[in-house]
Amino acid sequence: MLYAGIDLGTSSVKLLLCDEKGNIEKSVTKEYPLSFPSEGWAEQNPEDWYEKTFEGLKELVDGRGAELRGLSFGGQMHGLIMLDENDNVLRPAILWNDGRSAEECSYLNNDIGRERLTELTGNIAFPGFTAPKILWVKKHEPEIFARCRKIMLPKDYLNYRLSGEFVTEPSDAAGMLLYDVKNRRWSPEMLDICGIGEEQLPRLSSSFEKCGTLKKDLAAELGAGEVIIAPGGGDNAAAAVGVGVVGPGKCSISVGTSGTVFMTSGEYTVDSGNALHSFAHCDGSFHLMGVVLSAAGANKWWTETVLNTGDYAAEQADITGLGEGSVFFLPYLMGERSPHNDPDARGVFAGLSMDTTRADMNRAVLEGVAYALRDCVEAARRQGIELAEACLSGGGAKSPLWQKILSNVLHMKLNIPACGEGPAYGAAMLAMVAAGEYGSVAEAAQKIVKISGSVDPCEELAARYDRGYERYKELYIALKGWFQK
Repeated sequence: MLYAGIDLGTSSVKLLLCDEKGNIEKSVTKEYPLSFPSEGWAEQNPEDWYEKTFEGLKELVDGRGAELRGLSFGGQMHGLIMLDENDNVLRPAILWNDGRSAEECSYLNNDIGRERLTELTGNIAFPGFTAPKILWVKKHEPEIFARCRKIMLPKDYLNYRLSGEFVTEPSDAAGMLLYDVKNRRWSPEMLDICGIGEEQLPRLSSSFEKCGTLKKDLAAELGAGEVIIAPGGGDNAAAAVGVGVVGPGKCSISVGTSGTVFMTSGEYTVDSGNALHSFAHCDGSFHLMGVVLSAAGANKWWTETVLNTGDYAAEQADITGLGEGSVFFLPYLMGERSPHNDPDARGVFAGLSMDTTRADMNRAVLEGVAYALRDCVEAARRQGIELAEACLSGGGAKSPLWQKILSNVLHMKLNIPACGEGPAYGAAMLAMVAAGEYGSVAEAAQKIVKISGSVDPCEELAARYDRGYERYKELYIALKGWFQK
């Protein structure tokens, strides 16, 4: 039998088809537009997600629909989709990297209070989270807020259109600041603070349970019979499943549009400094996560928008002198989340001189993202979490040079999975569990995921990067006041 995994990303939806052993049969990518209606804002049309996803599904299973047994989702987290009583989308989706709700975050963190928020949800407010966006709509678009009957997350909107099921699961719900992570329920207090009712929110299901089936008319278009659907997971949790980071004490580092340091735990844990998110995992347990808003996205901006080339390998070919450069880069193009929680932060090159080369700036971008991820790793180490090894995934992980930089900046052995498809692969695995191919997410990961190689840090280079990291940290401290102005 065949299983489809759907990764609803920020710039495109990626779909893959694999058999029950995890062998990939086919993959399809469909792009859609992203709009920035104001500085620091980011929106998309949910209809584009659905149209491109179903278009991709038809291409994916072309002629093999009868073999399709199940599908599931991984997807961008935190986005706000609001529907009216007739299921019409009321406004463009406000995305995870949208920073407009700084004022609402200040209200939540300072008036409601960080301690209270942490007690209710395990987290404090960040501009990317869903609850501050709801408060922003309530204040700035009251007529839309009044007409809202359903509130959902991006991947759950896809599920709703494909199955008719209004449902979500803990890994994605945890990023809304409406979900009580510790007790696995919607927080009545947070709903009251936001002025919404539980009937406006999806029912809760496990990531790996059958929550519905593909609508019969859509299945017929694919030439399929009954197709089981599992709710899936937030992109980072689904990606962690896809690289086998399941069960306590494991770590995954993803270098996608954003960057994450994802650490699993068998017990509910909260970062006392609130630099790391306390979320639920797709396997039924918990995890802590640090988030860098611009990772491979920063390198894409620099390479494609500024240098006007798509030849990443050529740009990296001339890079030398790792850890020795005087040029530094802050990758805060959309503000920053961990550990600064600063939507006003912006990207910066520092240390430029008349002899600075293109290669120097290319290197600074790669190193700057690695240093930003080191901030997340250091936050975890301050909590007593030992991080000596991690699984590396995401588009940036395909670069051998960036692998080397990351390993040495982070002082970690990095394992490279044989399949680098991330959330889509993890989503397909969750569909397999829902369909009964495997008894648990852990069993699926143990039998399916393979590691193709690893990168170890070099003591001398890691020491150079330690010195570079200290200089990097000084930049944000020096510029924080300027960002605020």
